Amino acid sequence: MLQAHSLLWHYLWVAPNVLAFLLVGFLWHRRVARQYPFFFAYVLFAGLEGLSLYLLDIAPSVTAPEWWRAFWAGTIVEGILKFATIGELLHFLLRSWPSIARVGRNLLTGAGVLLVLLAAIVAAYAAPDNAPWYIGSAHVLSQTIYLAAAGLIISMFVLAAFFRIPWDRTTFGIALGAGFVWCEHLAIWALVTGGVVRNRGWEDIANMAAYHLTVLIWCYYLLVPHRIKFPKRAPVPENNLEIWNRELERLIHQ
Repeated sequence: MLQAHSLLWHYLWVAPNVLAFLLVGFLWHRRVARQYPFFFAYVLFAGLEGLSLYLLDIAPSVTAPEWWRAFWAGTIVEGILKFATIGELLHFLLRSWPSIARVGRNLLTGAGVLLVLLAAIVAAYAAPDNAPWYIGSAHVLSQTIYLAAAGLIISMFVLAAFFRIPWDRTTFGIALGAGFVWCEHLAIWALVTGGVVRNRGWEDIANMAAYHLTVLIWCYYLLVPHRIKFPKRAPVPENNLEIWNRELERLIHQ
């Protein structure tokens, strides 16, 4: 069940990408794409990349080096869109507070520099891999990108919590889904790059299942209408009735 080319494997590779295309269509129809163009491009490209890699994987004429070259190209482009999406989310989070926005950008820039240095150190100490270079280097590249992206999205949540900055529903939903899947992918790629997990099959299932859940989170926050809960009217204390009665009598007798 948790092996490559099982029924679950096929479903988890195809279903979230098809669902991502449906989400892209709804975002375009509702003009959310104009507000979040980088996120829109990220979801669209991720869906195209996922289905393309799936078709290349099941195509008998495609060799392993060709598949991994496609994976390399997709990972780089997707990584650029990830960081662009982070900047877009930060803009929407801090746009109402210009002074905090300057501090926040400086903090996240510093965090980004530290994360890149940390990623370089982790990559340098990655466990040796007996697989061809294009596979081992792809593992390191994925770990590096997810380390930086996950660290930045977590830093954004810490920044919002520290300054008690309120999230709007759409920005929070995008950040929540992205933070979840990027942290999960970071954990899996760290295990793969560190030599703890290799060629066991379940790590691909875990990554695809996490992305499936993330797309569902995005669909909920971006497509399901938010119900505004009005506070219930508190019962009027009895002592207020005497005050109202006294004031009414005063007005009548004036």
